[in-house]
Amino acid sequence: MPTTRPNLLYIHTDQHSPHVTGCYGDPLVETPNLDRLAAGGALFENAYCSSPICVPSRMSMLSGRHPYQNDCWTNEHILDSAIPTIAHSMGAAGYRPALAGRMHSLGPDQLRGYAERFVGDHSPNHLGSKGPNRGILERTAGPHQISLELSGPGQSGYQVHDEDVTAAAVDFLNRQGVQKRAGLMDTPFSLTVGLMLPHPPYVARREDYERYAEKMTLPHKPKTFADERHPFLRWWRQYTENENMTDAEILRSRSAYWALVYRTDQMIGQILAALEANDLADNTLIVYTSDHGDMQGEHGLFWKHVFYEESVRVPLIVNWPGVIPAGQRSERVVSALDVAATLLDGIGAPALPNSPGRSLLPLIDGRENPPAWDDVAFSEYCTDQFGPPEGAYQRMIRRDEWKLVYYHWQPPQLFNLSEDPDELVNRADDPGCQAVLADLTGAVLDGWDPDRIVARMAQKKADVPILRDWSRHTQPEQRYLWDLRSEMNWLD
Repeated sequence: MPTTRPNLLYIHTDQHSPHVTGCYGDPLVETPNLDRLAAGGALFENAYCSSPICVPSRMSMLSGRHPYQNDCWTNEHILDSAIPTIAHSMGAAGYRPALAGRMHSLGPDQLRGYAERFVGDHSPNHLGSKGPNRGILERTAGPHQISLELSGPGQSGYQVHDEDVTAAAVDFLNRQGVQKRAGLMDTPFSLTVGLMLPHPPYVARREDYERYAEKMTLPHKPKTFADERHPFLRWWRQYTENENMTDAEILRSRSAYWALVYRTDQMIGQILAALEANDLADNTLIVYTSDHGDMQGEHGLFWKHVFYEESVRVPLIVNWPGVIPAGQRSERVVSALDVAATLLDGIGAPALPNSPGRSLLPLIDGRENPPAWDDVAFSEYCTDQFGPPEGAYQRMIRRDEWKLVYYHWQPPQLFNLSEDPDELVNRADDPGCQAVLADLTGAVLDGWDPDRIVARMAQKKADVPILRDWSRHTQPEQRYLWDLRSEMNWLD
């Protein structure tokens, strides 16, 4: 172990499926920087987000708590500022945590324990405040068929945002280097980098798009709308109007997504180069992950919001020279809550007292007898925004080789990922699987009460109109709002 406390570089992207990463086995995408980071440390094959949608996932990663423990389930929910975050813990340990870029936190608390913040979010800080003008790409960032129709070569303002974030991160590291060379760097740094890509719009600059357009393939497990039997997934495809996606739309959108992943990796490469150029890499714990994935046409679906592997699994790479032996690929089942615990454990910060997260370091730090590990992760999706009229109240458990998706009021899905990694055979009605189904259902409902969540979300929804109207009329200060302009968005 290092004799001095490490620096921390925590890189967090938006909507990156591990299936579209070279080190995770994709033969097409070029991600040399993430591949190098993984080769020099540990890659986790089975890491799961806490929710397959942005705000609840991100607030869960900040607090180290499940969404139901945060009372934060949708993109309109505001995390209670009395809940300590990983940034609070870092500050309590003597660090001065900084954030460059995306956090996606709603409400007046736009720091959440960070001591300083650069660039900010493109979306407003407050409910009801005016959102960005995406010009020709309006509505293409959300789960709508138009995001497939208006896909291909061009430019999204999200890429411009991330270029600004990258520049801010590089500048931060350069300034740390100046301090180190001057002999004035008396405390280690903690830098979180929040990138928007590869989140849709599925639009990438032509030079990147053309790297993939001619060799892009169609999804290898497509599903027509007629073949979809689950009531929620049928409703979801109807709501998003993607019952009849064309091959051209699918190929354009996939080509752009692969290109956005490539560009994300290039920006990460700039940040890693600045770390190395300033002689900071040898004592820096680097963690890379994302808030959720993207279906990219598999099972006939795009975007996130569901519990298939492409949506709910996330990339997770942990690199720490001299501490984490290189070349590790862990099959352990882990969660975003464990990532939060790992960050704090690595820098010697206090564990968040009400977090069920477990540090991953004992699994990968090279000790002869790593501890026993319970291969389990949970994720939940509860919404009165992107759901049928009665709402959607769903929770997933991955335990060992089994995955159960519990749908309140609707039939479950049960998959054996060892025998059926593509999730093509729902075993919920299999007579030989009823004991597994009962056991996992009990685990899903242990501490998680869907009826309580229905009532609590109704209460929170009733609060929203006042918060929106307050923001519209008082126009509160947007302290960390990045200026996304309509002219930043175009299609070639």
